[in-house]
Amino acid sequence: MPLVIAMDGPSGSGKSSASKGVARALGLRYLDTGAMYRAMTWWMLQHGVPVEDGGAVAARALEPAIESGTDPDAPTITVDGTDVSGPIRTREVTNAVSAVSSVPAVRTRLVELQREIIGTGGIVVEGRDIGTVVAPDAPVKVYLTASEEARAARRAKDLAADPGATVTVTQAEQARRDRLDSTRKASPLTRAGDAHEIDSTELSLSEVVETIVRLAKEQE
Repeated sequence: MPLVIAMDGPSGSGKSSASKGVARALGLRYLDTGAMYRAMTWWMLQHGVPVEDGGAVAARALEPAIESGTDPDAPTITVDGTDVSGPIRTREVTNAVSAVSSVPAVRTRLVELQREIIGTGGIVVEGRDIGTVVAPDAPVKVYLTASEEARAARRAKDLAADPGATVTVTQAEQARRDRLDSTRKASPLTRAGDAHEIDSTELSLSEVVETIVRLAKEQE
């Protein structure tokens, strides 16, 4: 099949930066599936849907119109025509997204959208279930990880504008999310059996990108 690079891994492992870097290096499109789940979560919160109530979330999962741009230099995410690239990165959304993304109806809808975007290939796709569920036949699968401390420090840096997002707090919230994502019944976060695992704790972004580009070129 045309080149599809499936990039999975936990929050803070560097998936987004690495995925965009690889897409630029290889002239591919880029898709952040996590942003789609965040967009769905943001919409639910905006509409007063109790996110811990799976039935309530499922009942409205078909309502929001979610669109994702695939330009690695300027990725976009809109809900009902509104740019939500900023609002979906708040701690409120981050701490609610695991509950929303665990709802089978949400995953069914968004996986369908993701597969439509992937189409015939030529894309780097990042998420938590790309190599196992969304694109199990992807010729290149990567599971990117890092130590809990490194991931928390990176995430806290992203949330620098939030005074409550200390590294300690972020690490605790991240551990909770990892636990929920890894134990959910619908498409849990897990490493595909044929994925290349890369630990980015001690690697620079350029080193991670170079490693993945090399893996991709080996498939040519």
